[in-house]
Amino acid sequence: MSHIIALTNQKGGVGKTTTAVNLAAGLAGLKHRILLVDLDPQGHATMGSGIDKHDLSAGSVLDVLLGERQAKDVIVSAEEAGYDVLPGNGDLTAAEVDLIDQQGRERRLDGALGEVADEYDVILIDCPPSLNMLTVNALTASHGVLIPLQCEFYALEGLSALLDTVEQIRDSVNPTLEIYGIIRTMFDNRNSLTRDVSKQLSDYFGEALFKTAIPRNVRVAEAPSHGLPVTKYAKLSRGSHAYRVLAKELSRRLSL
Repeated sequence: MSHIIALTNQKGGVGKTTTAVNLAAGLAGLKHRILLVDLDPQGHATMGSGIDKHDLSAGSVLDVLLGERQAKDVIVSAEEAGYDVLPGNGDLTAAEVDLIDQQGRERRLDGALGEVADEYDVILIDCPPSLNMLTVNALTASHGVLIPLQCEFYALEGLSALLDTVEQIRDSVNPTLEIYGIIRTMFDNRNSLTRDVSKQLSDYFGEALFKTAIPRNVRVAEAPSHGLPVTKYAKLSRGSHAYRVLAKELSRRLSL
């Protein structure tokens, strides 16, 4: 069975897309069949996988959501990265309006992924940094949620709001939705605030907090401009190592 996982955080700038891309590459490096779905109108997961978001001749995830294309016809191979991508771009900004009159609009992605799920071991969904119809589609389609989180002052407040959202989705359209874990990103153990927030997360969430933390690393920041995950761009960097370890930790949790 394919594991469908949404990476989401309603606060931007926490390394959500970076984590989606590099986790996809890390899992692919473990010989798992991976699909990365780019639901963020910024299209950064698409670009970070080496695919031109401005030249999606076969269509985008929006076409799939609107029922104009099938997922299998839109999915492209990010060959160098090692996984497949259901690409997205700025056209997704119109999704809220385009989907408003669609029957079962919150389940459009769920239905589309159901047609290709057997082809993959893990499907990762990069959500927009806000609660809208795209995020609702992702959470409705998913078995679990991964939450990338920067250990800073406002992190816990934002996390509380996100957990409320997950609970609302669970109560309304997806009763089996789980929190698969919290991933600390841009982590600097020399910073006392980082250590304090990390301890609070550990005390509250226990095993749900991934042991692997992703450090601040310039190679991680550089990789997207080369259209590559850091695991391919700078294989020996600290960031690359951390994402490979994170992929192994997630793989164990999912019993892959």
